[in-house]
Amino acid sequence: MASNPPADCCVKGVKHEGTPTGADIKVGEHQAYLATPEPSTAKNAAILFIPDVISIWQNSKLIADQFAANGYLTLIIDPFKGDALSLNRPEGFDFVSWLTKGSTGDNPHTTEAVDPIIETAIKYLKVEKGVKKLGAVGYCFGAKYVARHHKNGIEAGFMAHPSFVDEDELAGFKAPLSIAAAETDEIFPADKRHKSEVILAKGGFPYQINLYSQVVHGFAVRCDTSKKIERFAKEQAFLQAVTWFDNWLL
Repeated sequence: MASNPPADCCVKGVKHEGTPTGADIKVGEHQAYLATPEPSTAKNAAILFIPDVISIWQNSKLIADQFAANGYLTLIIDPFKGDALSLNRPEGFDFVSWLTKGSTGDNPHTTEAVDPIIETAIKYLKVEKGVKKLGAVGYCFGAKYVARHHKNGIEAGFMAHPSFVDEDELAGFKAPLSIAAAETDEIFPADKRHKSEVILAKGGFPYQINLYSQVVHGFAVRCDTSKKIERFAKEQAFLQAVTWFDNWLL
């Protein structure tokens, strides 16, 4: 793998303050959140936001709103059919069971279950919203599906602290890709990061891997913004994504 499977660190973090300004919608049967830019600032492109295991919540909505403030129509899709995890689960939570079976035992969050949801979201953006140029961001769990769905029309990608990405999936992303990595990350440690560099360099497309010091897995979504170093890393990772799309998507 280019990154390891999700673990307990995927649900640890801090809820951020702010008032989301987008709209809670449905895309087919799936929960979603749509952040729409002002007409005067709208760019000829959209972003599909594939979230971490906490899915559509305060922090992810605020990030989507920030992408919209930078001109990008942004859709967050819930990959879990309403079975997202809550923040800061108790120790001993059976992550593997949740991934393979879901909380109810009959709602798995495997590629077979998630891929059709991502395809539905892409179709919504391209057909119903008329999007011509599509980028995608994936945080933690979501990064895998950015890689997997290049074939469905994703033209530029951004991943933050990716998890669960296979080497062949990363190699299959035939488009510009930017990655934000944490200094301390058992899921995307230094050896996986360096392996990813080799894979992306071999692919021949523009790539970027930025390493942020003194932060851990999940920092781009769930960091403690009262700590200067964490707030800086989160804000810079977001700017990294916007700058990437401004250069390689438009």
